Amino acid sequence: MASAAAPSPLPVASLSARRSAMAPRLIAAGSYPKTPRLSRRRKLSTGDAPRYRLRAVASSSKADPVEERDPVAPVPDVPAPAAPSPPAEAQPQVSTGIWKWRGYNIRYQHAGTSGPALVLIHGFGANSDHWRKNIPVLAMANRVYAIDLIGYGYSDKPNPREIEDNFYTFETWGEQLNTFCAEVVKSEAFFICNSIGGLVGLQAAVMEPQKCKGIVLLDISLRMLHIKKQPWFGKPFIKSFQNLLRNTVVGKLFFNAVATPESVKNILCQCYHDTSAVTDELVQIILQPGLDPGAVDVFLEFICYSGGPLPEELLPLVKCPVLVAWGEKDPWEPVELGRAYASFDAVEDFVVLPDVGHCPQDEAPELVNPLVESFVKRHS
Repeated sequence: MASAAAPSPLPVASLSARRSAMAPRLIAAGSYPKTPRLSRRRKLSTGDAPRYRLRAVASSSKADPVEERDPVAPVPDVPAPAAPSPPAEAQPQVSTGIWKWRGYNIRYQHAGTSGPALVLIHGFGANSDHWRKNIPVLAMANRVYAIDLIGYGYSDKPNPREIEDNFYTFETWGEQLNTFCAEVVKSEAFFICNSIGGLVGLQAAVMEPQKCKGIVLLDISLRMLHIKKQPWFGKPFIKSFQNLLRNTVVGKLFFNAVATPESVKNILCQCYHDTSAVTDELVQIILQPGLDPGAVDVFLEFICYSGGPLPEELLPLVKCPVLVAWGEKDPWEPVELGRAYASFDAVEDFVVLPDVGHCPQDEAPELVNPLVESFVKRHS
């Protein structure tokens, strides 16, 4: 993982208040069927909902000239009584399944029985539990699936040294995703992706365009360590470093130093702007599958994977609509660099998510869920 100094978190109360104000505004501004097309470089704005107050006014009457009365005290403003809230609709139950692919066990989660199909694709080192704040909400109007890519989460982790060369690639994961849509989802689907999951979604859409109705990219990985993005004099150093990690004890020592609750929490606090979202539950969600046998080999294989496609190479080939959303405070994938993706024809909108880091679906689901719902409704 890339390293960066942990940003100074804003007070939780201020972030919560700001996001609470943004959520209804986002829904209003993002109701695509009823509003003009959004600006590609629109930045989500906040706004206070209008307040309505009921003023109680004392009626005047002529006083009896003989009778003296005390002056009537003014009646203060009182808030209007709140309208009764409709009963909250129960969220669908989230179930876990195991799917066989190429002889390997693949864990996935699903919820919802009707509506368009959504497949949620996690980022590096994560798994489908990273979408726990999104699956039940999105499943109220959609059929939602979240998959553990092979090598991650609770899916099998075949040793890359014992199988075919270059197994853990975006082409492999793209094939896995398309086969999952054919055999489990059994329909075309929207791909909702975070970080390297965005490369998986794009790769799958390029390989089999008929499977994908649209893609939402949340802070897609820029792949800054890709060999094509290195200066000529740095390329030999990168290859040497990768060999050191793969073929010596250094790699396992590095992994053992990272795979601890303290290290995982520190890494998450770097990429989450609101560090109050980095809970013990989240740390265990990321850490626990990483302790499985084989996880270290997959980890080292991927951080040494400096080839394969770049987002800017895949986006021109995509035939479906793409929405790009980016955490304003992402320290790993800077929004200033991400804005370049707004220029591709397939990208219909680029949305900046204020005060959010690299994993907006978990840090700010109140912003991401309505954005996804509006995009899906618009293209269904």
